[in-house]
Amino acid sequence: MLELRPNCECCDKDLPPESREAVICTFECTFCKTCADNILKMVCPNCGGNLVERPIRPKELLAHAPASTKRVLKEEGCVAAN
Repeated sequence: MLELRPNCECCDKDLPPESREAVICTFECTFCKTCADNILKMVCPNCGGNLVERPIRPKELLAHAPASTKRVLKEEGCVAAN
């Protein structure tokens, strides 16, 4: 099950479970669309994989399968993958 991380790893923007601004890689690294498009060029800086829109978990399922509250932030900020 997806963690649905609460923030962008680059800029720390809040990305609640219903956000259409969240993108993820296969390892669930999470970024906002602005950082993904403008800085990362839709490539995960951690694994080099592609970034895709994160699915929305229906509100009625969040009670039984809540989103993560653990924030992940790259201390060095975001740079494009090589």
